[in-house]
Amino acid sequence: VLNINVGGKLFHIAYKVAARYPITRLGKLALYTDPVKKLQLCDDYSVQRNEYFFDRDPSIFHYIFHFYRSGVLWIMDEMCPSNFVEEIEYWGIHLKYSQRCCRILFEEKQDELSEYLKIQKELEAELEPLDAVEQFEGKFLGRFRKMIWNLIENPYSSVPAKIIAVMSSFFVLISIVGMTLSTVEEMKHKTGKIWVEQLEMICAIFFTSEYLMRLISSSSFENFLRAAFNAVDLVAILPFYIQILFENLDEGDMLYHEELHKVENVSKLGKVLKLIKLMRIFRILKLARHSTGLRAFGFTVRQCYQQVCCLLLFIAMGVFTFSALMHSVEHDVPGTNFTSIPYTWWWAAVSLSTVGYGDTVPDTVLGRMVAFGCISFGIILNGMPISILYNKFSDYYAKLKAHE
Repeated sequence: VLNINVGGKLFHIAYKVAARYPITRLGKLALYTDPVKKLQLCDDYSVQRNEYFFDRDPSIFHYIFHFYRSGVLWIMDEMCPSNFVEEIEYWGIHLKYSQRCCRILFEEKQDELSEYLKIQKELEAELEPLDAVEQFEGKFLGRFRKMIWNLIENPYSSVPAKIIAVMSSFFVLISIVGMTLSTVEEMKHKTGKIWVEQLEMICAIFFTSEYLMRLISSSSFENFLRAAFNAVDLVAILPFYIQILFENLDEGDMLYHEELHKVENVSKLGKVLKLIKLMRIFRILKLARHSTGLRAFGFTVRQCYQQVCCLLLFIAMGVFTFSALMHSVEHDVPGTNFTSIPYTWWWAAVSLSTVGYGDTVPDTVLGRMVAFGCISFGIILNGMPISILYNKFSDYYAKLKAHE
């Protein structure tokens, strides 16, 4: 009999039983005749008691001991998957000896644990700054750049840093308000236009200064350019300078070129200028830098992109299917709006989303039955991902907030 002491608990296994599994640690211990090789397999050996000692977890060895007696490796739900895998690898026992039902549940639990650890790591990276304080040591103007970095990137480092973070959010809101007011008819007159332009110039100067301070304090120019938030900052300030450039081109063409093709070019520049001005709406994304909720929302969308893509696929399938059905039953009705399947897509989209504007409605009984089926499918479809997305969002938000 092999006398096995695992973490202070004694087990007795017959040599014949252990030898049935020669590739396992205890199988080798039973088969080896060389005492030196036997001592390499255990942590200690007591000559007086003829006892092999293993400094391992005795609670998990109960399942190993049961495996040698029955030939089946049982897995309990309360065990940590990582610890259990580490222990059975030490004893040289493969997971294939477990029952199929136990193995499936165990592998699912392993996958859940791996996914949880992966998400936890990504969540911590979400709030981790691009540059650590230690990276400024030994670099050109390292102390000065470290001070600027703390001022811009770490709002909790000092009161001035907190003030700058608040000012950044304030200027974003002011900029959006200014852009909104610029479309109001009363603000398009000379006085209102000058006021809006001055407000835009002040916001652009602040955003530019903020971006340059981040660029100066960055320890790695390559990492700075790859960061998503820095790309948002660049998009926030570019429209202002591009607008100035295009306006100067516009004025040049109007002053010196009155030919027809030049006037057409001016018209095209005006359309591009409107598009450039519209890009200022992306400044609102700057709020995500200091908003845990917006970060949690973006993180949720990134983590649930498969579910979101599936939802969009189901919506597309529903739109195509119900628009084809509606067209087939309504296209012969005089004065109908369902003249073709592409024209019916709008009706299918608003019905699936349960908005139902009522601008296009079926007239026949069959058409109303198809509409009922479309609306019912939309209710089921819209209800599917909401709980998943909301639960994950609330979980991620709580974790981000706690980590922050």
